[in-house]
Amino acid sequence: MKKNAAQVLVEVLESAGVKHIYGVVGDTLNYVTDELSKSSIEWVHTRHEEVGAFAATADSYMTGNLAGCAGSCGPGTLHLINGVYEAHRARVPLIVIASQIDTMTLGMDMPQEVDYQKVFSDCSVFCEQVYNAEQMRRVAVLACQAAISKKGPAVIILPVDISKAEVEDEIQYSVHFPKSICTPSEDDLNQVAQILAKGKKIGIYAGIGCEGAHDLLVELAKKLKAPIAHTSRAIDIVAYDNPYNVGMTGLLGIHSGFHMMSECETLLLLGADFAWGQFYPQHAKIIQIDREASRLGRRHPIALGLQGDVIPTLEKLIPMLKERSEDQFLNECLEVSKKTQAALKVEEEIGDGKVIHPQYMAKLLSQYADEDALFTADTGTCWVWALRHIKVNGFRKFLMSLRHGTMANSMPMALGLKKAYPDRQVIALCGDGGLAMLMGDLLTINQEDLPIKIVVVNNGALDFVELEMKAEGLLNNYTDLHNPSFAKIAEAVGIKAFEVKNAFELDGIIQEFLAHKGPALLDVYTNRSELVMPPTVDLGNVIGMATYSAKAILNGRITDVKTLMANTLQSAKRELKN
Repeated sequence: MKKNAAQVLVEVLESAGVKHIYGVVGDTLNYVTDELSKSSIEWVHTRHEEVGAFAATADSYMTGNLAGCAGSCGPGTLHLINGVYEAHRARVPLIVIASQIDTMTLGMDMPQEVDYQKVFSDCSVFCEQVYNAEQMRRVAVLACQAAISKKGPAVIILPVDISKAEVEDEIQYSVHFPKSICTPSEDDLNQVAQILAKGKKIGIYAGIGCEGAHDLLVELAKKLKAPIAHTSRAIDIVAYDNPYNVGMTGLLGIHSGFHMMSECETLLLLGADFAWGQFYPQHAKIIQIDREASRLGRRHPIALGLQGDVIPTLEKLIPMLKERSEDQFLNECLEVSKKTQAALKVEEEIGDGKVIHPQYMAKLLSQYADEDALFTADTGTCWVWALRHIKVNGFRKFLMSLRHGTMANSMPMALGLKKAYPDRQVIALCGDGGLAMLMGDLLTINQEDLPIKIVVVNNGALDFVELEMKAEGLLNNYTDLHNPSFAKIAEAVGIKAFEVKNAFELDGIIQEFLAHKGPALLDVYTNRSELVMPPTVDLGNVIGMATYSAKAILNGRITDVKTLMANTLQSAKRELKN
């Protein structure tokens, strides 16, 4: 039986387990979407292709199933690029269908002609054009296998004339996803055991590669009497039910995580590729274990590097270790952690109610959200409020753009998560700048009837950028945001909306907001003058803020001096208590 290439493509995607493809329909993509309409794959019609790529990335990341995004020729597919980079940087399998103008006019400088192989070569693990219909099945199979095995976007460039061309008696290539386990040799593991046996002030630093290894990490820490710090991406897989956890380090971290990393003398680095070298211990002996050998020692010099998956490696390593009795460093770090957590609780208090502290807002979200809620957060201060103040429990999951660091990711990612998990609560913590950037897809949420809960941290600024400027003593240029009422915009597109400007009203409204059965948006007017920088620059941050304030006053940029200084002083006191 004859089939067109678009039908063959859809058959392969079905066999690979694809459930959703996100994007915007149009001209060169029409044969593909026509075949999707007859298949088990759901087409999710977003209003912007970038949103579609973010949503597909979130879907694939959280479910482990391959998801896809697609665009029409030229500008349509180009709009996917930022979401595709997100998947690439976060190592998320993704299928990208880049529909193309017909082959007869390629190379003729036709309208909407784009060389996609050049465009996507830097952000994909596979990028190939289909040159004839007979190639379609083979290219699609290779793309799916590359996306899964290499953990990244696989781009299929499909000219429109090829997508509608018929093929007969094609070779029946099929998709295979073999699973492999990588462990270091016994000799290498013996070296690790010997170093740890001689080590003093041992610490463990766990990254996203520790997925599924929670109980093994706790067992390891118990045996070594070692505190565990973790990357921000690993918080929901490491921090819960963990008596050895001391928190994050880095730009988004807390004091206790930073303290452990600064003071340890031997560090076991597990499945972590944390990028910021200044937050690694400067004089410790570091042992790194990672699935990818190319990542060994690339962030900081190490004493020993081993290639291996964390779970099978720990299963072999732990029996080789002798249980330590020396627990002074562990107890010291746990005491620092206890004080740090107490300071964070102070930040979460309502205060005098004159402003709404975002920490208080995050605490209430944590208190009233479902036990298995899925959280997304925009890049910037939303990261901080979510990671520091929303509690994990082994069921809740976080998804943020922590590797790519893009704006406007939270709401689109929430869209993908809700499609993937229709029965779980999905909460998007959005910055006012982030939501405004891709706000058109509020229409998608309404049209698809997705009961997502969107919280807008409305502080009238590109807040994290502003804080970076202030910490350097610079005047904050071009960071002001003159926002509309996001609540009224939400209502206009058919989404239930809530607006809060009074701190004393927030508790009850958050409960009502989360209990609403359909999609809802909560517009919270939060304090603009919160300090969020890491413990290494707390004092410098306060000095920078003071310098900024003086400059702003002298230049006539700020006239409400009393309010500015009061807010700055209050935030500085709260920060320095950490």
